[in-house]
Amino acid sequence: MSKINFHDLTPAQVLLMGYAVVILTGSILLTLPVATVNGEGMSFLNALFTSTSATAVTGLIVENTASFFTMFGQIVILVLIQIGGLGIMTMSTLFAFLIGKKLTLRHRLVIQEDLDQFQLSGIVRLVRYVLGVTFTIEGLGAFFLFLRLVRDMPMGKAIYFSIFHAVSAFNNAGFDIFGNSLENFTSDPAINLTICALIILGGIGFAVIAELYDGKKFKNFSLQTKLVLSVTLVLLVLGTIVSFALEFSNPETLGNLSWQGKGLAAFFLSVTPRTAGFNTVPTGALRSSTLFFIIALMFIGASPGSTGGGVKTTTFGALLAVLYTTATGKEDVELYKRRIGKEVIYSAIAIIAISLMLVVSVTMILAITEEAAFIDLFFEAVSAFGTVGLSTGVTGNLSVVGRILIIFTMFAGRVGPLTIAVAIGERRKRKANIRYPKEKILVG
Repeated sequence: MSKINFHDLTPAQVLLMGYAVVILTGSILLTLPVATVNGEGMSFLNALFTSTSATAVTGLIVENTASFFTMFGQIVILVLIQIGGLGIMTMSTLFAFLIGKKLTLRHRLVIQEDLDQFQLSGIVRLVRYVLGVTFTIEGLGAFFLFLRLVRDMPMGKAIYFSIFHAVSAFNNAGFDIFGNSLENFTSDPAINLTICALIILGGIGFAVIAELYDGKKFKNFSLQTKLVLSVTLVLLVLGTIVSFALEFSNPETLGNLSWQGKGLAAFFLSVTPRTAGFNTVPTGALRSSTLFFIIALMFIGASPGSTGGGVKTTTFGALLAVLYTTATGKEDVELYKRRIGKEVIYSAIAIIAISLMLVVSVTMILAITEEAAFIDLFFEAVSAFGTVGLSTGVTGNLSVVGRILIIFTMFAGRVGPLTIAVAIGERRKRKANIRYPKEKILVG
């Protein structure tokens, strides 16, 4: 049997193995008796599910985080969320900084892959920036949450709850230790707006935050930042309007709330599908039309280089640009007076195609193995792929096959379907020596 030579592995393969090791380690820790309230530990399959959900910053759970886990178990989950949100290479770099170890070129290449960066230069400086921004925003979020929570609970508990939910929100994880997500705070502006701000900042990407912090005008932003901000704004506004309209008269969600409550809940419903997973109204009580709309938001997800999942806002924006170019008969795909290269278009189409095939396949298998409504299973599959964590209530009732399938889907959603395809398909990128003649085919 030939030994694995890590120097022959591509960055994509190193990332896959790294995330797998973190998930396995978390699973083992959650099976320990000290991790659960009953003192018996978790079964390995459920621990693997929970560890994958935390590392993939998803938030789907098979046991209630607040009542099932001890503080030790909850802290294990919190650490997995932080590692998964920032990326294993960012966290490994943090430890390298702490012990004074220099980074090799290979380490930098894997960081570049993990952070979705165009170039290798300045990658260490970027990691320092990412760490600084993350801990600053999480700290501010925890402070504002503390100011609100300390009115309802002892100071020590308020500090712990504030830190846990600030980290979970910024990393778009959706884990909570209230026991029913944020349903007790449906009309609470302080909790809603703080959590939403953390989710949005975590989901737009660190490079975008850097440009916003520099105080540039919109016209001077990079195309990446312009596209992220534009698509994010459109989805937030559209999501709020559609959620408000569809759920306005639903007595189990927005129907019995005040106008302020309806507005906050509708806005939260547009923010949380962007891979966050918190909920202020019962997800299972939403109308089928709303669930289907949320499925679309979950599939799109957050932005590249962020803590969120999905096919990403820029991928969706590039696809819309392709559709517009095709409809108008233009030769080049253009956005904000810039031309998008064919390699980017090919990648966007490949990501969406692979993602759709994955979600459809998972949903079809779940429809065979599980006893639940189709819309609920479809919702569960997209929630797992988009690392969202919203559920209509079927997660805890999944069969062994269903849980394994969702575990794989969450993992694929975190590392990216294209990364998995590249990692499996090749060791090194090879340029073809032969270029064949071009011939047309009929499509459409």
